[in-house]
Amino acid sequence: MLSTLHEGWAIFEPFLKTYGAITIFVMIFLESMGSPVPGETGVIAGSLLAAKGELSIVGVYFAVLFGAILGDSTGYLIGRLGGNRLLRRFGPRIGLTAERLDAVEARFSKGGLWIVVAARFIPLMRQLNGLVAGSLSMPFHRFLMAQGAGAVLWTSVYCLGPYFFAEVFAHIR
Repeated sequence: MLSTLHEGWAIFEPFLKTYGAITIFVMIFLESMGSPVPGETGVIAGSLLAAKGELSIVGVYFAVLFGAILGDSTGYLIGRLGGNRLLRRFGPRIGLTAERLDAVEARFSKGGLWIVVAARFIPLMRQLNGLVAGSLSMPFHRFLMAQGAGAVLWTSVYCLGPYFFAEVFAHIR
C-alpha cells in the first residue's frame, strides 16, 4: 500500500501542482465512469498538498465530489445505452470475467441502493457502479440518491481524512 502511494505521488504530484483540483476532477470522473484510473491515490495526494497549503482543500473536496457524481452518472448512462454488451465484451481486459460480472449483477439485483452506496469504497466496484446500475435499468433517481450519498461519504473519508491527519503521513514518507 505504501509503495503504491509513493509511486502514485511521484506520477501525480507534478500534474496536481500545475493543474490543481482539475487534475483530481478528471481522474475521479474517469475512474467513476468505468476507467481503471487510480483515483484514490490522486485524492490522497491532493489532500496532502492541501494540508501543506499548496492546494485549497475546498477545491479538492468539491473536485472529488463532483467528479464522482458526474462520472458515476456518465457510467450509468453508458450502462443504460448498452453497458452490458460493453462489459461482457471488454470486461475481461480488466479482469472482469463473465462469471465476475454475473456475480456483481446478482448482488445488485438483491442489494440495490445499499450496494451503490457501499460500492464507492470497493475498488473495481467503484469503477463499475454506474455501468452495472445502468445496464440493470435501476431507476436513475434512486441511483442518483444512492451514489450521491456514497460519493459524499467516500469524499469525506478519502479527502478530509488525509488532510486532517497529514502529520501521520508525513512521518511515513
